[in-house]
Amino acid sequence: MTTAPAPNSDTHRLAAEDISLGYGDRVVIDGLTLEIAPGVITTVIGPNGCGKSTLLRSLGRLLRPQQGRIILDGKAISALKTKDVARVVGMLPQTPVAPEGLTVADLVARGRHPHQSWFRQWSATDESEVLTALEHTGIADLADRSLDELSGGQRQRAWISMALAQGTDILLLDEPTTYLDLAHSLEVLDLVDRLHDEMGRTVVMVLHDLNLAIRYSDRLIVMCAGRIVAQGAPGDIIDAELLREVFGLEATVLEDPVSGRPMIVPIGARHVLESSRRSDCLVREI
Repeated sequence: MTTAPAPNSDTHRLAAEDISLGYGDRVVIDGLTLEIAPGVITTVIGPNGCGKSTLLRSLGRLLRPQQGRIILDGKAISALKTKDVARVVGMLPQTPVAPEGLTVADLVARGRHPHQSWFRQWSATDESEVLTALEHTGIADLADRSLDELSGGQRQRAWISMALAQGTDILLLDEPTTYLDLAHSLEVLDLVDRLHDEMGRTVVMVLHDLNLAIRYSDRLIVMCAGRIVAQGAPGDIIDAELLREVFGLEATVLEDPVSGRPMIVPIGARHVLESSRRSDCLVREI
């Protein structure tokens, strides 16, 4: 894992300002404020139902806040044109769906839609961006294959290729390792880490696997019951007390011999209410 260079003045900024989010009458997040660190990999972690994916959907303009606003480069994202947002923020949902029989090349080409209009159709630039995205993810040789024929890891690479072809500075990934075994999960996260290092993208992920989140993230956001209870570098915030309070997990925290970062060794689950429904998660000041 590498550390990206400091972001320059042209780096886009994404933030949440006192947002409340929910579905119908059910409030999932209430009064949350957050600024995404530019130019680094940030991962949101927390127990099931705590609002991780809901927050990411809001940052990606897929879910409108019931109150507050998402801010992109100083402006409310809801007031911006859809294509203008799509040129800056790309999002890969947890379970993306494509039409049956769609080829990898056709999928990746869809990432160029925000850059087209009635007077600017498919161009040599679009073709080049698609090819570059395929080469960066190592699947150029699969361009003519149907998505249906690919392995889970290859399919995720194809979706990430589409997001790269979109050419956004900010990339949101909701559980990019869903349904993947450990080897394919490492393959996908190694790819994300390399792309971040080589292309300087701001990456925000949601992950369930705590050790993978620690290993691949420059910054963690820990959520519990719709609130942020801790955020910062993994080595600064991950300890046995946090795991006990937020996840109801008894664990020992050691040093990962590969990354040098914290490594969680579970001992057992505490007999407590599901953490995502608890109201006693303490906010840590880091």
